[in-house]
This record gives sequence, structure tokens and C-alpha cells, in this order.
Amino acid sequence: MHPVLVEFGPLKVYAWGFMMAIAVLVAVFGIGRRFKQEGYDPDHALDLAIILVLSGLIGSRMAYIAMFEWQEFLVRPAIFFSMTNGGFQGLVWYGGFTAGLLAFIIYIRVKRYPFWKVADIVAPYLALAYAIVRIGCFLNGCCYGVISDAACTVVFPVVDGFHRYPTQLFSTALNLLLFGLLYWYYPRRQFDGQIFAGYLMGYAVYRFMIEFLRENWVFYGPLSIAQVYSLLILAAGIILYIWRRSFAEGRHSSD
Repeated sequence: MHPVLVEFGPLKVYAWGFMMAIAVLVAVFGIGRRFKQEGYDPDHALDLAIILVLSGLIGSRMAYIAMFEWQEFLVRPAIFFSMTNGGFQGLVWYGGFTAGLLAFIIYIRVKRYPFWKVADIVAPYLALAYAIVRIGCFLNGCCYGVISDAACTVVFPVVDGFHRYPTQLFSTALNLLLFGLLYWYYPRRQFDGQIFAGYLMGYAVYRFMIEFLRENWVFYGPLSIAQVYSLLILAAGIILYIWRRSFAEGRHSSD
């Protein structure tokens, strides 16, 4: 594991933060190109990325505190800014996704862009950025898997000496696959919102499966809290897909 990639005196370059920066740059480049192809201002891709990253970090930190540190937060609110390993542990993805989605909705309304068209543009790059960030998680030694004697396990020295599933790398591979499918299908989409709904369903299925291999501390009955959220996102994706398809078919039939 390499939580710190390089050090320049007191300055440290953390693996998670570095991969996060790479993910943002890649997403901005890809979304900017697609914006230009679709007739939107490509400069707005950078604005959107900054807004999504900031809101996502705040939302993911708030979700972590609500789940794990709520009582301590009430006594000492300053712990909101006190995260470990360079500030890159103590985050919950679902909180970041929720906050990012709300910020996205507000931004789209302010810019008067068509919501579902832009959501379809952004969706594949959410999967790509997520795949890149998970490499940072692997280097950081967080979000690791359960103990196993399988051949595809590794030791996380920052955790313990046991062999564990590198669920971060599994996540990277599956999200790269999801990105490829969504990117390929984008020019073939049949209605606005189809790619975004596909992302929701694809992410939910992946996350539900990977949770069986990942170390978890919070459960809701037999399922981890992430699996419960995954089922909710899957249901939302299915409902969204059916609604947008019916809406598109209704418009075609009335033409």
C-alpha cells in the first residue's frame, strides 16, 4: 500500500487525493468533449465538475458522521474537518451521490440545460471517475475486503496481516466495464434519461454484489447498509427507465 505517493519536506501527495484529481481531470475532458459535440458550452464542464466534487465531498462527510460519529460530532463539531490519512477516510459514497445530485439539479436549472440530456452525458463519466478513485482507495488501504484464502487476495499492511479481497480493484474493473457499456450505448440511446437510468441500475447491481466481499460494520438485518441503499437505487433506476421510456413513446405516438 502507498497512502503517500511522494513527499517534499512537509508536503505530502496522498494517493487518494491524487487519483481523485486524475478522475476529475479525465471526467472534465470527457464531458467537455461531449458538451461540444451536443452544442453546449464545454467550459461549463469544469464548472459542473467543481460543483459536483465539492458538494460530493461535503455530502459524503456528512453521511459518514451521521452513521459513525454523530454523538461525537454533537460534542465536538470540529471533527467534520478531522479526517484520517490526509483527509481521505471518513467518507460515504451514498451521501456524496445524494449531495452531488442535488447540486447537479440546481446547476442545470440555473443554466437552463435539458436535465435528462445532460444527465446522460455525465453518467458514463461518473462510472469512469469512480473507477479511478477506487485505485486511490487501494493505494490508501481503505474500503478493503473480507479475510479469505482465495488466490486473488492481498495483504493490507495498514490493516492487519491477513489476506483480504482487493475489493477496490474489483470495483475499478466493474466500473470500467460499466463506463464502456454506457459510453458505447450513448449514441444509440432511444430516449433521454436512458443512460442515466442505466448507470443507476448498473451501479446498484455492482455495489450489491461487491458488498458480499467487502468488510462491513453497519448492517440492516442480513444486508449491509450499502446493499440496502443499492436496492433503493436499483428500484429508482428501474422506475426512471420505465417512466422515461413511456414518456418518449407517448410523445412519438402523439406526433
